[in-house]
Amino acid sequence: MATIYEVAALAGVSPATVSRVMNGQSVSAERSKRVREAAEALAFRPNRVARTLRRQHSEVIALVIPDIENPFFTSMARGVEDVAQAAGYSVLLCNTDEDHDKEARYLDIAVGANIAGVVIAAAGDRSDVSVLIDRGRPVVAVDRGPHGFDIDAVTVDNRAAGRAAAKALLDQGFRRIACITGPRDVETATQRADGWADALAANGGGADGGLLRYADFRIDGGEQATAGLLDLPEPPDAIFVANNLMSVGALQVLSRRGLLPPAIGMAVFGDLPFMPVAPVPITVVQLPARLIGTTAATLLLERINGDDQPARTIVLRNRLVQH
Repeated sequence: MATIYEVAALAGVSPATVSRVMNGQSVSAERSKRVREAAEALAFRPNRVARTLRRQHSEVIALVIPDIENPFFTSMARGVEDVAQAAGYSVLLCNTDEDHDKEARYLDIAVGANIAGVVIAAAGDRSDVSVLIDRGRPVVAVDRGPHGFDIDAVTVDNRAAGRAAAKALLDQGFRRIACITGPRDVETATQRADGWADALAANGGGADGGLLRYADFRIDGGEQATAGLLDLPEPPDAIFVANNLMSVGALQVLSRRGLLPPAIGMAVFGDLPFMPVAPVPITVVQLPARLIGTTAATLLLERINGDDQPARTIVLRNRLVQH
């Protein structure tokens, strides 16, 4: 088996540089490339047991997300894995189904298994990451964060995106615009609905509470909320759906009712995972899911390697497109 000294000799660097690369620490891209190529050529494998004992944690990070079936989180997970693998870490994927109890069990497991750190999209406002923080394990929130914790976060401006989506519908001439958003205890759901209300207020009207529906961020939730809106004595002439999966459910109901866009206006938050009907004109808020993952993993590795600067919140840009 090759040694760290043989890798260093082949790469033309010091053994300390090889160690830094294998530990995910900051090394120039050119030197890191030489070290990894040398390690691959010599089939070098770090002594993981020794590294775990030295670091007091494993070479595994956990990614805790609420819905693995949502392509947004799947793409984000790929971004996390890309960065983690390049630094020599594996990723443990935990799906909470937006269940606080299930989430808490996963976090307990992460502590018991000496997980190096956690990237988490919180199940809701009541999510509690204190078990990790008390053990000195770094945590980075993505998309939605647990309330009351001073931790790094990577997100988008949900309120601004909701405002832009609703304004796009207003600009198309629609006036009775409904909003279907997620659970009340999920901050991204309330932020997107607040953006919808902002746009209506800026247009000289107010948000009609009867046109706001809270659902479960799933296809079924979108179906039920849309059906309820269409059954109103005065139904909406447009709908802003604040989640990609709920948008699929909404389109299915609109198709059955013969009300597909442009018969009714529609704006959605996040790219549709699939189009359940023939292509129709829809306004879409595109989200940088993979970039959210790579950014979060980079922040987490910096914390694992000793970065102790104050908590950072990185807000990434989204884009409004017309389909």
